[in-house]
Amino acid sequence: MSGNPPAAAPPDAAQQASRRRRPALLPPDHRVERLARLYAGLAGFGISLALMVRARLGVGPWDVLHQGIARQLGVQIGWVVIAMSAVVLLAWIPLRQRPGLGTISNLVLVGLVTNAVLALLPSPSGLGVRIALLVSGIALNAVATALYIGAGLGPGPRDGIMTGLAARGHSIRVVRTFIEVGVVVVGYPLGGTVGPGTLAYALLIGPLVHLLLPRLAIRPDPRKTERKTQRKTQRKIEWKTDTHD
Repeated sequence: MSGNPPAAAPPDAAQQASRRRRPALLPPDHRVERLARLYAGLAGFGISLALMVRARLGVGPWDVLHQGIARQLGVQIGWVVIAMSAVVLLAWIPLRQRPGLGTISNLVLVGLVTNAVLALLPSPSGLGVRIALLVSGIALNAVATALYIGAGLGPGPRDGIMTGLAARGHSIRVVRTFIEVGVVVVGYPLGGTVGPGTLAYALLIGPLVHLLLPRLAIRPDPRKTERKTQRKTQRKIEWKTDTHD
């Protein structure tokens, strides 16, 4: 056989190819705005959970489980939120889901904020105040969810389970219903609070997020997206040229 063998691709070219296959941890556009919305949303989510807990009229389905486990262990609910987020994140592995910055931040921040707010917020006795806390908690939860999802930095651990199963052809509505009914069934006997707030949350959170998400989501800059696509195409051409020279 005559001729020289093809030159191997430069090491940095292989690394660039590998990086292109992985989603960016932080997209290049609207970085400050994305981070601001992400952390405002996660903080708001933790505050909303504390408001619903203090209302004592029922919490969201997942929080029925969190609250039940917390009461059995004698710990603050925020620590259970963090631990359960880590456990749920393990289920992403067989679903081949990739956590983003928002996913990891969600795992840690929501539980810490919930504990901090519960330490400062007393339990009211009047029914009117409790109803106001519940309504405020559900409304804030919807805004917070739309903010952190709209930041485009990765879903929360529990959201990722639903989107991962939906990507494999399962109905997200059926999957979500099955999971949320399941966590209530497990959490209620453990001491989680189920009440009118649980039903209100289950009925309202989907429509509210559906309404708010288009208004709070960050839309990619088409000019930056076009330039990024052009740069990727140019790098791909250069890499192929270097490989076959």
